[in-house]
Amino acid sequence: MQQHDRVLVDFRTSDDAGVYKWDEATALVQTVDFFTPIVDDPYVFGQIAAANALSDVYAMGARPLTALAVAAFPQEAVDDGIVADVFRGGCDKLREAAVALLGGHTVQDREIKFGYAVTGIVHPARVLTNAGARPGDAVVLTKPIGTGVIATAIKYQRAPQAAIDAAVAAMVTLNRAAAEVLQGLPAGVVRACTDVTGFGLIGHAEEVANASGVTVRIEAASVPLLRGALELVRRNRSGGLGTNEAFFKTGVRLETSVDEDLLALLYDPQTSGGLLVTADPARATDLLSALVGAGVAGVRIGTVLPRSDAAVIAA
Repeated sequence: MQQHDRVLVDFRTSDDAGVYKWDEATALVQTVDFFTPIVDDPYVFGQIAAANALSDVYAMGARPLTALAVAAFPQEAVDDGIVADVFRGGCDKLREAAVALLGGHTVQDREIKFGYAVTGIVHPARVLTNAGARPGDAVVLTKPIGTGVIATAIKYQRAPQAAIDAAVAAMVTLNRAAAEVLQGLPAGVVRACTDVTGFGLIGHAEEVANASGVTVRIEAASVPLLRGALELVRRNRSGGLGTNEAFFKTGVRLETSVDEDLLALLYDPQTSGGLLVTADPARATDLLSALVGAGVAGVRIGTVLPRSDAAVIAA
């Protein structure tokens, strides 16, 4: 197993990015993420891919600085204009985030794939990880969930336009404003942070619980949902949703009866999801007010409890 005295966070903690201490005031944060198209518009796909990759850096409390594109395209089956639109969407989102594109690497593949390797910086004492949650903490989510279900409905042409618009608006929104709010609060107010992506809300909450040695109680009725997601979930469960449920449900206890469609959404894999934050309960109101002031719809969705027989309790 690799050991290095400058590595502050690596793959062993299931965090969103790796962290390498450069000096006493600076640490480098590095991540990579890419995936296949989940919307039809290539420009929007490029935007979503960029926002999703940048999110891992924001979730560590860091500021992204540079990016390298990672792409795969079929040699002949994709029009050059589509490829250009994917890159243009990504570049525009990087520009919005004030991130410099340094280059990248493209290969031939039968299926389109696109994303970025991103490098950011953070003060070593202000790194946010999965492992800092404490009993009593407020649990806050900064974006509604349901992108996986809506993306599946898009694939089978079952998604109404209102649901598509809601999902796209959420996925192209950077977590930059939310991350800046977290870093603007005094040290110690935010205890743990991750972004909600492929493992779904329950999966990422379970990672926080396991890394911190606590139980995360989620109030299912308080979880914000994308418009149309609840109505679509029964006919549009993705393979990833089923995988998440099978893998994480052994660590979940239902405190009360939870509607089965709502429970399914708690396992729904997200793309470019929001930040899942645990914070000092005495400052939770300050955190929520600061998020609202920054244009972020942060919602308190639960509480951290001492470790019990489950990593996550859904109530």
